[in-house]
Amino acid sequence: MSTSPEPKYVQVTTAAGSEEEARRIARTAVEARLAACGQVLGPIASTYWWRGAVETETEWLCLLKAPASRFERLAAHIRAEHGYETPEITATPISLGSADYLAWIDEEATG
Repeated sequence: MSTSPEPKYVQVTTAAGSEEEARRIARTAVEARLAACGQVLGPIASTYWWRGAVETETEWLCLLKAPASRFERLAAHIRAEHGYETPEITATPISLGSADYLAWIDEEATG
């Protein structure tokens, strides 16, 4: 069985309960150079289990582009900035991208 190589870049996703919070997370992550870019999308409708009940809430997605080597520091930053007890913090590998865009991620996320 072969193993996949570790990704060099990731898109980190979190969902926030307000647009203001999602924008703050994106801005502070970029300012700290933990991510090269932060995008906020929404509102979205999220349905999930929480404390034994199905909940539906309006949220805003925050997508952050970063070198994979920054994931742990970026995740800690999101936890510190986030209002949720258990925030979504997931990373999706960026397996392909234009060479100039990926170089830009490396250059800008140098924290």
